[in-house]
Amino acid sequence: MSEHFGTLSDGTPIERWTLERAGVRVRILSYGGIVQSVQVPDRQGQTADVVLGFADLDGYVEHPGPYFGALVGRYANRIAGGRFPLDGRTYELARNNGPNSLHGGERGFDKRVWEVTPVEHGVRLSRISPHGEEGFPGRLEVSATYRLDATGALRISYEAVTDAPTVVNLTNHSYWNLSGSGTAGGHALRIAAGRYTPVDADLIPTGIASVEGTRFDFRTQRKAGAGYDHNFVLDKGVTGTPEEVAELYDPASGRVLTVSTTESGLQLYTADHLGEPFAPGDGIALETQAFPDSPNRSEFPGTVLRPGEVYRSETVYGFSNR
Repeated sequence: MSEHFGTLSDGTPIERWTLERAGVRVRILSYGGIVQSVQVPDRQGQTADVVLGFADLDGYVEHPGPYFGALVGRYANRIAGGRFPLDGRTYELARNNGPNSLHGGERGFDKRVWEVTPVEHGVRLSRISPHGEEGFPGRLEVSATYRLDATGALRISYEAVTDAPTVVNLTNHSYWNLSGSGTAGGHALRIAAGRYTPVDADLIPTGIASVEGTRFDFRTQRKAGAGYDHNFVLDKGVTGTPEEVAELYDPASGRVLTVSTTESGLQLYTADHLGEPFAPGDGIALETQAFPDSPNRSEFPGTVLRPGEVYRSETVYGFSNR
């Protein structure tokens, strides 16, 4: 089911699509592929919205920096120095995060209007990213399919093909607050990762290190807290089908979020820099993706996509309570 959600300043109309199944209601925008709301019940059967977002289009346009609920690309996370080498050539990107390129540049996928097609129990969003968009090479045909399965889990499946070698790394940037309001800092978090990527002052990875004996050890569920904007090296690595890698639990409401993915990394961001109308710590982002700065790091899993290949990635957000 779709409805008009607003109009951009250039006159482009934006649609909102509603998916409902197994007691879960998800709303998705054609602007930015944004997951606007996810409504799920608590242990008492009371429903609340568990992602941060806005009631109208203006909210997203006026507050683009946090990437609320957005489909992020062409490359999620940071690329150091806003440049990367590929096949003997260096590509220069928009530097929109200090010296670095972040989440696809000044006008990444989160600020684009997507074509939406209904599919069984979901919608398929698609667009063509032209060669040179934000400095990235290759004409990229990309799609993201959002579906609710029989359990009410939200499945996001990404696909992309290119006509020239390029790099691709897509994710969803929802901020989760399983209480439906207030802070998310008291949520309990588990991540199946024995290693993480330490970062420098610009949040660029400096290598790979063990979580043993550090504040990055979430192998046993504990309070999420604050002060995280780091990539975790998932124990399972890249897989052909999604495997569970994280669980977020709110003791107050009983709501549980599980994250399963095919990806090798998970970025934990505790939203310490959120501003009005939200506050620091109001949500927790769990971004499934390749590692930050992979195009510049040969020891990290590769993110190069070549003609004739198909980029595929899938993440599943499951909901329950206890």
